[in-house]
Amino acid sequence: MNSTNPLRTAPRRAVVVFLLAVFFTFVAMGIASDIVAIGRIPTLRFGITVVLSGSFAVCYAIAGVTLRSRVWKAFIPLFAVQIATMSFLAHKYPNKPQPRQMNAADVESVESRLNFDGNATIIAVCLGYAGFVHVFVSESRRHIKASAEKAVLEAEMAAAREIQQVIVPEKGEAFPGFTVDSVYQPARQVGGDFFQVLPASKEGLLVVVGDVAGKGLPAAMLVSMLVGSIRTTAEDSDDPVRMLRKLHDRLVGRTMGGFATALAAHITRDGLVTIANAGHLSPYLDGKEVELAGALPLGIAEGGKFEPKQFYLQPGSRLTFYSDGVVEAQNKKGELFGFERAGAISTQPAAAIVAAAVEFGQEDDITVVTIERLASHDFSLRTEPLPAPA
Repeated sequence: MNSTNPLRTAPRRAVVVFLLAVFFTFVAMGIASDIVAIGRIPTLRFGITVVLSGSFAVCYAIAGVTLRSRVWKAFIPLFAVQIATMSFLAHKYPNKPQPRQMNAADVESVESRLNFDGNATIIAVCLGYAGFVHVFVSESRRHIKASAEKAVLEAEMAAAREIQQVIVPEKGEAFPGFTVDSVYQPARQVGGDFFQVLPASKEGLLVVVGDVAGKGLPAAMLVSMLVGSIRTTAEDSDDPVRMLRKLHDRLVGRTMGGFATALAAHITRDGLVTIANAGHLSPYLDGKEVELAGALPLGIAEGGKFEPKQFYLQPGSRLTFYSDGVVEAQNKKGELFGFERAGAISTQPAAAIVAAAVEFGQEDDITVVTIERLASHDFSLRTEPLPAPA
């Protein structure tokens, strides 16, 4: 059930006009009570009764809009107070006695009082009706405008989702000697994670995993630009350091700003891994974190310096790349998934790792890419989508 309070989300002017419309509409009921009594209600009690009738109606309206199905919690005590107040006023200021005979002056007085009551009733009803019409028209226009803006935003988000398809490696791509497993689970409709697994020289492969700052459409557009740069650079070089420098140069000095963390690794057919990092999480090799030299993220003016590291990926070994959405998953108690849990499950399939982080409490986009070197020439590529959490 949507718990949004319309009195808080609607424009203040519309709320005020609506409550005034309720007030004047029920003021008419207070005036009607004097008509029923043929003008015999004392003037002071009559004025108080009219004001209270409108005021209690406003309280009922506020309670109904705010509490909805629980309105009885406010209605019952309000109704009891209203009855008690009206009874007290009737006892304190009783109606004037009805004369057995009326002279011309008495008749004129009653007619004058009833004429006043009738005109006041008409005015109150007209003010209430005009208020309701004003709120209906203004809120209808606001709803139409909001619906149009929502349709435009949904169209933009749909376009962004199509653009983000470029972050997933093309289906059918195979890398002899390796098993590549990858899962991408955005926290929203579009996310800021990106990864590419591309063929490289020496029958190897090039892996780039990163995360741009921000969320939504701006992040998606930045991702598409970086992925395009990755693919362009990969056509000329598979050097991880050069890759990161190219991406860094694309981000530095952009008028829209923005920065990104990234990690690039070239893995040859014989298992030699050359890796460079730009502020991203270090990968795990057979469950142990690979120690990499620190560096500033891409796009930071003072950055752009990346130190490569080399090691061997032995047959049967697995290299696991994460985005920070894994370690930053957070449960209802405020506990983070953390590096210890992330390391403990890093030897599992990518889908299992992502499922564990999502079940724990996803807060950010999650990307997991695993590269396993095979002992034979068997190879496969899996890009398994994660079922949406219940």
